[in-house]
Amino acid sequence: MALGAMAQTTTLRIQTHYGPEQTSGKLASEFVDNVQTMSNGEIQIEMFYSSSVVGSVETFDAAATGILDCDMTGGAYQTGKNPAFQFVGDIMGGYDDPYQQLSWLYYGGGLEAAQELYNKYDMELIGWWVYGQESLSSNTPIAGVEDLQGWKFRSPPGMETKIFEKLGAVPVVMDFTEVFTAIETGIIDAADYSGLANNESIGLYDLVKHANYPGFHSMPSDHLACNKSVFDAMPEHHQRIMKVAMESLALRTALQFQVLNTQAAARLREAGVTLHEWSTEDRQQFRNAAQATWPEFATSPEAEALVQSHLDYLGQLGLVGN
Repeated sequence: MALGAMAQTTTLRIQTHYGPEQTSGKLASEFVDNVQTMSNGEIQIEMFYSSSVVGSVETFDAAATGILDCDMTGGAYQTGKNPAFQFVGDIMGGYDDPYQQLSWLYYGGGLEAAQELYNKYDMELIGWWVYGQESLSSNTPIAGVEDLQGWKFRSPPGMETKIFEKLGAVPVVMDFTEVFTAIETGIIDAADYSGLANNESIGLYDLVKHANYPGFHSMPSDHLACNKSVFDAMPEHHQRIMKVAMESLALRTALQFQVLNTQAAARLREAGVTLHEWSTEDRQQFRNAAQATWPEFATSPEAEALVQSHLDYLGQLGLVGN
């Protein structure tokens, strides 16, 4: 009896910025288990957590140059390389929820547009996982645009600072390790960190008693991007397993954080934290300011193409400002 051909094996070294104890780290571990199980062991993944090989911002280049095989951080880390990565990393003021954002990627022409950007740097975009809208945490009420006047808050650098400045806020760029002292001493009124459940988990609401929920301003997209030569050399069924496993990770991420944020909201209300839900009009005012800022950062052909792709799809969803 003739023996079948030996199955081709794939070994991948992937780095994520999440720790294994974090919710996203546990979800990444499930992704690894799914890939290895669905491939019957033909794909073996060595996952490096907490950016243990190189710094988070260096992961992309480490994969492109062969130190690693894949980058499981996010495109926003690469905006210094090309501003187009802003529009695959954290679009800001675009979509309302992860499902709309993922629908642009898979059914709105987003993956094709983004793939041109990634391929330019010898990388292949495999997929996204989006944990949902972030919430702001504040010492003072944050019920709408009027409350942003003179509102001093910790902001990450980049496009976010420009958007909030247009609405009257005073963004203060600082490392998050400085935030607790800055709030306690009155240097800032508030902080932008993450989603409601993550903010609660690090003790932000022990210091401040106001937040906005649901969030509206920032919904980062984490990615899985692999060295293009490595990915192209994989057999087609291995490539398909990786892509489908990412779609599963995307769904489970959005669902799990929806549950965690809902549970956190109930606990925080009971603990005396006021959660402000912005009106449709105020949310649209933020979206208009954000979309007016996009062209200021779309300073490369790839960025211009991605912004136009988003605008076309947001128009279909009725989310483009007038």
